[in-house]
Amino acid sequence: MAAYDLEEQEQIAELKAWWTQYGNLTVSILLVLALGFAGWQGWGRYRSTGAAEASALYSDLQRAAASDDAVQVRKIAGDLISKHGDTVQAQMGALLSASIQFRKNDPDNARPHLEWAADKGKDTVMRNLARLRLAAVLLQQGAVDEALARLQPVPEGSLRARFEDLRGDAFATQGKDAEARTAWKAAFEAIDSASNDFGMRNAIRIKLESLKG
Repeated sequence: MAAYDLEEQEQIAELKAWWTQYGNLTVSILLVLALGFAGWQGWGRYRSTGAAEASALYSDLQRAAASDDAVQVRKIAGDLISKHGDTVQAQMGALLSASIQFRKNDPDNARPHLEWAADKGKDTVMRNLARLRLAAVLLQQGAVDEALARLQPVPEGSLRARFEDLRGDAFATQGKDAEARTAWKAAFEAIDSASNDFGMRNAIRIKLESLKG
């Protein structure tokens, strides 16, 4: 287990890099969902007072994020959640705010918005994304059991591999090698062969090889 002990010590530090890398996918998902939301709502409802205000607030949040103003981002995201919690902009704002807080090394302020998005967000895809990112924060903070709870149930589709991979990391942190192996194997099998995600494949292979027996 000596080789794995070294990897285990590095796992928490690697979570921050994983978050940064995964942020690109987050932005892509949010963009697609935002475009779909606009089309589904139609121009009539979209131009209503509430939706227009939510859109305006989200635009303000994006500008604050571009300026790397974590405090303002957090404030605007809070306004979106309290005033327009039933909109997709609120979920998007919560995820974006959490991303900025995490980048600022402030997981404590990232966590509440992720908890809201995971528990009360209207869109299933973004709820699952919030659960995944919340579990990463919890694991970094040493709340392994809470992280594992957030990772259940494991969704089907594009996020399955990420969920199983993080479950494996959590089990490994607890010294549960058999459970970690099962989760990492499931993650490896869930990676879409068409995605060419060689980096994730290799990372999981190394984790599996580090386990004895």
